[in-house]
Amino acid sequence: MTDLAAIRIVPADPAAKLTPEQKRFNTLIRQIEQSRKTLAAWQDNIVLYAKAHAQVHAPLLEEQQALQRRWAFALDSALARKGWTRTERETMRELVCNAAAELLQANDDDAELKALFARHADVDFDTDRAQALLAMKDLAELATGLDLGDDEGIASEEDLMQRMHQQMQAHTQAADAEQEAKSSRSRKSAAQQRREAEAQQATQSVREVFRKLASALHPDRETDAEQRTIKTALMQRANQAYENNDLLTLLELQLQIEQVDAGHMANADTKRVKHYNKVLAEQLAELKTEIGQVEFGFCMDFGLAPGRGLNPLKLGAQLAHETRRLRFELAEMAREISLLGDVAATKRWLKLARQRLADDALDMDPFF
Repeated sequence: MTDLAAIRIVPADPAAKLTPEQKRFNTLIRQIEQSRKTLAAWQDNIVLYAKAHAQVHAPLLEEQQALQRRWAFALDSALARKGWTRTERETMRELVCNAAAELLQANDDDAELKALFARHADVDFDTDRAQALLAMKDLAELATGLDLGDDEGIASEEDLMQRMHQQMQAHTQAADAEQEAKSSRSRKSAAQQRREAEAQQATQSVREVFRKLASALHPDRETDAEQRTIKTALMQRANQAYENNDLLTLLELQLQIEQVDAGHMANADTKRVKHYNKVLAEQLAELKTEIGQVEFGFCMDFGLAPGRGLNPLKLGAQLAHETRRLRFELAEMAREISLLGDVAATKRWLKLARQRLADDALDMDPFF
């Protein structure tokens, strides 16, 4: 990859100061360079994390599911004993249902778990899941204002999310069409005309850079076979960059074939630099969006809470943290199974469990 520092604007006279647009150009170049490195780090380290996860986490997760299943049935057995208060029984029943439901979300073919759930819930698991999905649908409609249609075809959370995504796309398209219709009916303001003119000029700036590259790189004008191969590859990169409105790659290619240097950029007029800045800002926004999507997908794939601002260079530390958490949970679950034989200890534990259930319910209440 080209050293982007060579594209940054440096005044010919060390005593001269950069203009605001020149400073912004340099800032955008630096931010894009960092974002590219971040995206590459995500792409490289996710592969390493996945391998380590398969070796370390997968066995622990299997052990956790097996222990959780054992815990749910141990709690069910404890319920059969006498001496529990009504509140304690309600807490134990809720804990059994929660554990069984969580396991059934991963494997709904477990008939014994379904029977366990049905013993302590008001309805069977399939009915409970269907009711929960409809409740989520109603809540989503209330929160977004969308009409998600009838209840047919929503058999899982994935179905519901897909329905929401489709409706949001349709809503956005309808809103855009309405706005476009309004704009066409009304006279454009001076600000709108200015923005459109700037966008057109920015596109023209990208086109000019591409034309210079195309003229220099056209392989048909090269007689040397080796150079023709090199220029063909560079021309393919230029075509792809132009298609993606990727100004920075075009400038990098110009630098690579020595069409531009720091002095060339420093002598560019303010209007041209401003146009460059507009395109570069769009590229930076797209890069940040892509990084966010990669991070979100990573969190979804490996069961992590999104929005935590993870550092792709520290995924090893994240894996170690998750490993410690899993092992702690396994130890806690084993301890809880063992204390179920001690009524007094179980009663003390149930008080804490009841409070946690109340806190979780409060956290999930959208109107609190």
